[in-house]
Amino acid sequence: MKRQIVTTADGSKTIQIIDWNEQYHSKHGALQEAYHVFIKMGFQFICKPELSILEIGYGTGLNAIITAIESKKANRKVNYTGVEAYPVSSNELELLNYSDLFKTEFKPLVNKIHQSTWESLQLIEPNFHLHKKKLFFQEIEDKTAYDLIYFDAFGARVQPELWDKNIMAKMYRALNSQGVLVTYSAKGSVRRALQEVGFQVERLPGPPGKREMLRAIKAC
Repeated sequence: MKRQIVTTADGSKTIQIIDWNEQYHSKHGALQEAYHVFIKMGFQFICKPELSILEIGYGTGLNAIITAIESKKANRKVNYTGVEAYPVSSNELELLNYSDLFKTEFKPLVNKIHQSTWESLQLIEPNFHLHKKKLFFQEIEDKTAYDLIYFDAFGARVQPELWDKNIMAKMYRALNSQGVLVTYSAKGSVRRALQEVGFQVERLPGPPGKREMLRAIKAC
């Protein structure tokens, strides 16, 4: 499928899948969306000094970058696993130019994340370990392994099979007790799928350009 780099409303860039009219991040602001959905409503919501995070849809690595930066600022230890079936190419990562979005002190961190190898645990910062896995979401079989899931797959409009009850059951099993899943989606079918597998789900204010998002908690 044809892809192109586009600039979003906050000046940060993302990748657009032209055939689907779908982007890796919100056209209203890639960086703003990532910080609101995953940092504010997920990372900062959990009050633990150490977190194990699973990202569903690693994509451009933007969510991993901002999490590494925030973990450094807060001195929190993070073990971060990013799952992606079709990794973004090194040429696309260069065109996204994410290092220019952050202060000079964080530029080496951004580059290290982009250059880290797949399928092995990488030490990015003393408090941040990254493991990028090339994997289809349907192949995930982790059990009680994570405190927080960033669910950032392409939208249910174009890939509904990634948002159904079967996938959400895998997410439920992958989380520890009181584990949290956050996603930009507020679609009714997604909320119902989460509830059907046992999550307690709440609607929250969404990022710029989106009225609502979802946060789900594994209560038992």
